[in-house]
Amino acid sequence: MGKTAVAVAVAGLLREAGEDPVAVSADALQVYRGLETLTGAPSGAERAELEHRLVGVLSVSTSFSAGEYAVRAHQEIDNALAAGRRPIVVGGTGLYLQAALTDLELRPPPPEGLRNRIEARLAERGTEALHAELAERSPDAAAAVATTDRTRLVRALELLEMGEEPAPVGDRSRLWTAALRHPTLLCGLTMKRDALYQAIEDRVRGMVAAGAGREVRRAQAAGASPTARAALGFEELLRDDVDAMARATRRLAKRQLTWLRRLAPELTLDVTGREPPELAREVVRRLG
Repeated sequence: MGKTAVAVAVAGLLREAGEDPVAVSADALQVYRGLETLTGAPSGAERAELEHRLVGVLSVSTSFSAGEYAVRAHQEIDNALAAGRRPIVVGGTGLYLQAALTDLELRPPPPEGLRNRIEARLAERGTEALHAELAERSPDAAAAVATTDRTRLVRALELLEMGEEPAPVGDRSRLWTAALRHPTLLCGLTMKRDALYQAIEDRVRGMVAAGAGREVRRAQAAGASPTARAALGFEELLRDDVDAMARATRRLAKRQLTWLRRLAPELTLDVTGREPPELAREVVRRLG
């Protein structure tokens, strides 16, 4: 059961009531053009039924941060409300959802050229060498970043170059607040584990059959940025390792559940064996 399908059904009911809803994506990777299959971006049919913002707005060669996303998301949400439209924020990236709905204490974006210089060093020297450099400059930061995590490694080195100390292990206080910018009904979707794992397996196989591997290779050839390469399944499909992609997707589902618990949604719906119209009616009833 996809979040987008439920959002589209909710939008249909809201339009029947005379509203004009618009969706705002809170997905870290759906911002990229050319990775629509891999990231599960809304289909053309879904976008025809519900306008989606912040989907496919960046080239795959562009690096992007939660701070940059927050600026765009706040603008989209505020503009929608000013126009009398109801924004439906949809996504499974916990930090981006928080960034869209709250004023987080996010670190500043890097000055122009800094990220490119660090990424060039990464390409030349490799992750282990740069992780060793990070460990020498900030042992606490290095302990919080896996050697293979290219995105967080680059960001930690950026922060050091900018005179900022990366957050130590376990410190999420800078990235957490329960104060919402606007009154919001928070809804979470869950699924029984066996059904979820089967849905993940089916979805991964479906993505591969639909050409996700070709997307990844095209993005690689186009100079995909480290943040674009962080798309779930990107590295796995470059290796043609579909099973590894499925395992990574299951791990992501567990992390999303952790974020869901922290967000403490007002409405949590078990979608196992249920269709979007039924779930949408529950959401709209709660909206009042």
